[in-house]
Amino acid sequence: MAAAPIVVHPPSPTGGRRVTVRDEILGLAYSDTDVLEFLRRVGLPDGERLLDDPAWVEWRGGGPEVWTR
Repeated sequence: MAAAPIVVHPPSPTGGRRVTVRDEILGLAYSDTDVLEFLRRVGLPDGERLLDDPAWVEWRGGGPEVWTR
């Protein structure tokens, strides 16, 4: 199975999680709403259905409910 193209990295010590698409940094998200906005900006307006799909999104260091250390 191929790696998911979208990665939400573990929470940083100062809060927020880096979001990458195929190793390109999209930004630092502080909620799943931020992740959805990043996905919309790269042409994935239906990102909400992708967040729970491991073929699309790899959540490292906790799922979409984890935003701080």
